[in-house]
Amino acid sequence: MPIVAGLRFPQARVLLPRTRLAYVHLRNLLTDAKRDRAARVSGYVAIWLPEEFLVLYLQRGEVVNATILDKNGSRAIAISSALERIPAEPEYGEICFHEADNDQLGCMFAAQTLAHDPWPSDLNVTDPAALFPFLMSVMFDGVLEIVSEDTVNYLVFRAGAVDRAFLSIPATGSIVERVAKLFAPGSRIAEGRFRRWQELAPLPTQAPPALVQAYRDLSLALVQRLIHDGRDGALAIAEQARQSLSKKYPELEGFTIGSRPAREPVSDTPRLTAAVASWLSEVIWAAADHDGAPPETLLKDLTWERRHMFQSAGFYERMPWKVM
Repeated sequence: MPIVAGLRFPQARVLLPRTRLAYVHLRNLLTDAKRDRAARVSGYVAIWLPEEFLVLYLQRGEVVNATILDKNGSRAIAISSALERIPAEPEYGEICFHEADNDQLGCMFAAQTLAHDPWPSDLNVTDPAALFPFLMSVMFDGVLEIVSEDTVNYLVFRAGAVDRAFLSIPATGSIVERVAKLFAPGSRIAEGRFRRWQELAPLPTQAPPALVQAYRDLSLALVQRLIHDGRDGALAIAEQARQSLSKKYPELEGFTIGSRPAREPVSDTPRLTAAVASWLSEVIWAAADHDGAPPETLLKDLTWERRHMFQSAGFYERMPWKVM
């Protein structure tokens, strides 16, 4: 079990207290979060597995991102990959579902995915009489994470002062009074971990798994259509174009024609759409019969059933042909 096995993260409201994963049907939980208006909240689902710790980040009931902590460290992971790691009938593991502020979700995601900024070597970060004057002196804007005993706490700074506090410890009163509780006598704060990140970026939103699958289906359908039209080398052309563009668009490493890719793409919708549009444009330019049906007609035929999804993602605007 990772070192976070006993840690508690801040929450605004407990929707599902930490319980054994075997008692919870995760897919139903996430479906209810989308359909039930009362559950359509921003928050996180934390899942403790024997060798991994997963966090699913939700906004308005939709899973928009995911992170993993395992023996290789912590990082962002494709939503579909995160879900696949959870056994259908788990014997071990725990889960919780908590409502949380979007800024807190941004703090949690940064802590799981970004390298933290170093501290001055002569600064005792566990001493509030030294820590807070230092942050004020540098007009610090960003996030401070404090892990103390079994709690994870986040302080958001603006111009060196604490602007918001997301605490796992019970505390009431002003921000100053609540933060002071972290450093109260007997808190063992001197044994805690202090990390900071410049600025507070909004929680990134991954391209939905359904869109990723739609682009995979489209690329396969395009190659099959080209082969049917007499371009036997269409598969080789598509693979060559994909490999050529992968340096610019690493997202394309999550696409293969007719076989399961080595990994799932971790990308937002605009970036993923730009990658797929560039790739398929290259394939059409190189392999399509431009003396036959024009490319816009070919694209219209192949995308018709999912046209609304592709249009919402901005796919048509990225293609060099105008599809009516």
